[in-house]
Amino acid sequence: MVTDVADSGVAADELKQFIERIERLEEEKAAIAGDIKEVYGELKGRGFDAKAIRKIVAIRKKPVEERAEEDAILELYLQALGMQG
Repeated sequence: MVTDVADSGVAADELKQFIERIERLEEEKAAIAGDIKEVYGELKGRGFDAKAIRKIVAIRKKPVEERAEEDAILELYLQALGMQG
């Protein structure tokens, strides 16, 4: 059990270390997000559709089975609405 922060400098030091780690990771995350934004800007500048690329990236993250199930449900719903033959 961690002692109360008010009772011990050790717990306060440990807490500070965790917070500093989180802060460093948040900085890294922001830098990576900036890099990703730059790549989307580059591909847009080359004539690619960034919205379509974002969708492809999201699709590629999913397992094949999950994608197949989503596609089947989408197809079913589109047919029910008369939007696909």
